[in-house]
Order: sequence, then C-alpha cells, then structure tokens
Amino acid sequence: MWANRYFVFWLVILLTTALALLAAGRYISWGWMLIPLIFSGIGIRDLIQRKHAVLRNYPLIGHFRFIFESIRPEIRQYFFEGEMDGRPFSRKKRSIVYQRAKADVDSRPFGTELDMQQGGHEWIGHSLSPTQIASHDFRVTVGEGREQPYSMSVFNVSAMSFGSLSANAIRALNHGAKKGNFAHDTGEGSVSAYHREFGGDLVWQIASGYFGCRNADGSFDEEKFAVQAQSPQIKMIEVKLSQGAKPGHGGVLPAAKITPEIAATRGIPMGVACISPATHSSFSTPIGLLQFIEKLRQRSGGKPVGIKMCVGHPWEFFGIAKAMVKTGIVPDFITVDGSEGGTGAAPLEFVDHVGMPLQEGLLMVHNTMVGIGLRDKVKIGASGKIITAFDLARTLALGADWCNSARGFMFALGCIQSQSCHTDRCPTGVATQNPTRARALVVPDKAERVYRFHQSTLHALQELVQAAGLPHTSALRPHHIVRRINDHEVQLMSNLLKYLQPNDLLDGNYRYQVYEKFWPIARAESFHPEF
Repeated sequence: MWANRYFVFWLVILLTTALALLAAGRYISWGWMLIPLIFSGIGIRDLIQRKHAVLRNYPLIGHFRFIFESIRPEIRQYFFEGEMDGRPFSRKKRSIVYQRAKADVDSRPFGTELDMQQGGHEWIGHSLSPTQIASHDFRVTVGEGREQPYSMSVFNVSAMSFGSLSANAIRALNHGAKKGNFAHDTGEGSVSAYHREFGGDLVWQIASGYFGCRNADGSFDEEKFAVQAQSPQIKMIEVKLSQGAKPGHGGVLPAAKITPEIAATRGIPMGVACISPATHSSFSTPIGLLQFIEKLRQRSGGKPVGIKMCVGHPWEFFGIAKAMVKTGIVPDFITVDGSEGGTGAAPLEFVDHVGMPLQEGLLMVHNTMVGIGLRDKVKIGASGKIITAFDLARTLALGADWCNSARGFMFALGCIQSQSCHTDRCPTGVATQNPTRARALVVPDKAERVYRFHQSTLHALQELVQAAGLPHTSALRPHHIVRRINDHEVQLMSNLLKYLQPNDLLDGNYRYQVYEKFWPIARAESFHPEF
C-alpha cells in the first residue's frame, strides 16, 4: 500500500535524478530536467505541507482529486446528465428556454418522458369546446383607480440588481422588455443608467438599504425618492421586505467589489462596504409599513405601490392584513416570493430551510386578502422557479394575477447554470462585474432572445388557456389543475388546497387551523403576536 501511494512520487524523483546524471555527463541538455524538477518540487511540498491530508498521503497523484472535484459539475452536465436531471433546473427545462429564446423548434417527438403514474405529476384539464383567444398579450391592471395605474403583462422579469448582473445583462433584459411590453424589476440595487438606456418599463424595488433614495447614514431620503420616482419609465414601486432565497437575512457588498458605477447607482461611497440591513429603518410595525407605502404612493404621483415578501411567521402577515382593515391603507399589489427563489449567494441553511415555498406562501396571501374582503383591490404577483407556460398556468390558477421569473430570463440571456454567480467568474457574462467576461454578452442578440422567450412562453400559455376552454388567464382556477396523489388516486387542486370565502376572517369564520391559531393573536400595531 505504501508503495502504491508513493509510486508516482518516487518515479518522478528517480527520473529527475537520472536526467541530472545524464545532463552532468553531457549526454543531454539540462533543459530536460525542467519539468521533472517542477514535479519533484511539487511532490516534496505535498509531503511537508500540513493543510491537505490527501496530498501528504498521496503526493502528486492527490492533486487529481482536486482537479476532478473542480470540474465535476461540468462533467456531470455535459456527459452524464439526463433530460430530467439537473438542479435547480433540469436540462429539459433549460432546453425549452434556450429553444424558445433562439426561435428553434420547441416541439417534442414520440411522447412524454415523464412518469405520469408518479405521485406529484400534474396536468391541466382540457375542454371539448376550446376557445379562440385573439392575442397572447395577457395583462392585468395594477393600481386601478390610482392616478397612474399600470397595465402589466402576466409574465415579467423578476428582481435582479445591477451589481448582481452585469451591465450588458441589464441592458439586454430591459431592451427585451421594451420590445415585448413587459416589466423589468430593478432589484434592490436601484435604477442604473443601463436600466434606462432602452426605456423598458421598470418596477423600482426599494429594500432596507434604500439604494437610490438614501441619506449618507443609510436612512430613507424622501426627496431623492420623489425625484427618481417621477420618471415615466418607472411604472410601479415595490417595497422589498424579504426575498425567497434568503428571507430574514441582510447582505454585504464588500468595498472591493464596489465600482464607481455601482456607487453612483446606489448612492453609496466608494471604499466602504455596502450594507443591506435585515430590517427597514423607516417602519417597525404593520401600520408603519402601510403609512410608508402611502407616503411612497403620494410622492411618486399616484403610481402603484406594493410589497414583496417571502412569507414567514403567519401572524406577521396577518398583522399587515389587520393594519389594512384598521387604517384603510391598502397596497396595490403583493409580490409573493417562494423560498425556492434564486439569488447570487446565500447561506445553505437559508436556501434550503428558511421561508415558505411559493405554493404555501401564495395560498396564504391570496386567502388572507379574500378573508378580509380586499382581494379585488390587491393584485398578487408570484415568483419562484417559474419557467414554462404550465408553471405560469398553475401559479395563476392557485391565486396569482401575474408571475415573475429571474432564472428563466437568465437562461434566455445565455446562462448555463454553472452556479458560479457568487465567484464573479460567470462563463457567459450574465452574473459578473468583470468587464472582459461581460463583454461576451452581446446586447442586441440577447435582447432579441429575451423578447422571443417571453413571446413564445405566452403563446404556449395562450394555447393552454384555449385548450382549457377559458377566455383569459384570469379565468384559471384551482379546479383546472389536477395532481396525482399515488398510482391509483388523483385530486383537483381545489380539493387538496384550502380556500377561504370572502370576508371569512372579518366574520370570524377561520375554517382552517392556521387562521384559527394565529389570526386572533396577530396585531396591526406590532409584528410580534399578542400571546
């Protein structure tokens, strides 16, 4: 065993010695020793270093372990990954985005590869009397009755900041959004020059760092907000309370990563780490949140203002709902982010084990608005691993008015799911601030792909809605979606999921345990429950 572990090392040593003797006798040039000498040095260093036990036990050959480990994702993806394999998105789902973005044929031959007898398989019921819908440009009005309501596509670009994405990625997304007449969420990094270049519709997201509308101490600056919010390109304002991939977690952008462009966009100084606190400094109660929303609505000239959140403690969201009833201040929309949402970087425990998944979060928000009689006034967006037209149809059927996608549009830009977003070494120039890497992303070409992906996905959604015999996506309901429970039982989603009736919560008809247990202890005056 000892000989096996050290065989290559001693072979290199012997080779180096032999070449040295030959060179000393002038049989060969000393240049022949260069490479063996380098490997001998590496082997000796492996033996005496104390950091890696593998290298101490397996000098030289132990490096293959680290080499193979570093290229393991690429080996799996290009040589061994099947159509249904791949995380967080399967090759099949990534391929459908690429095909639609490139205007390639996206139909499939021979039949489905899915196991339709497997528990969890879902489908949409079709009608014997399909409809004919004139256009796939499905839209929903947000902020109806306000001074500046917004007619929003049912499929939009989810929040991704300049800083997380490259300048060229932002430009291509916004150019595609402009061409396809859909919305582009800025993410919490504020509105950059690259968001403005092509004039696509923007949802300005304001988070705890108040980037683009902050004082030097990081607090909210009402005047800076008012100036920027008046831009005709900004259609809605979104107050971010939390995001799916890392709810309840702040963020830090190290000083070394802050470029002059990022500093100018966010309104932060160079040479100082940029802190995104876990909580807002402008409010600390549900009522305070709604008063903040009302202030933003007034200072923006009556544009729709809403919140984005990944649902956590039920009593906290119930407190916000009670504050709506008590104050009469109602957000124009709520964007529900599922815990399966993506991010550039987050702790493993947060990615895997914090926050409600989209289905449960969406259901709770929808039900609560129904239960307090405000569902017709509050529109609901949804995001979290939404890629295909069926993802859209299913989410809309469960209670959403529109859907957002981040990684779907990243794939349209050319993202290959290398999962190197946090390293600044994105191979496609999407999630990097390295100018050389970002240069590889050609804006006109990628903008066209973003546009085509959006249009093709909505066309597929149109075909699904027509097949179901419906006039519009707004007619989708839970009973249109069927789920297999096991190999001999299926259920309508309307039977599997629990739905409230209008004004149930106001009338004390809690119906389900989560409302019976947590609605009475929720408070409009505090995010903390009344035990």
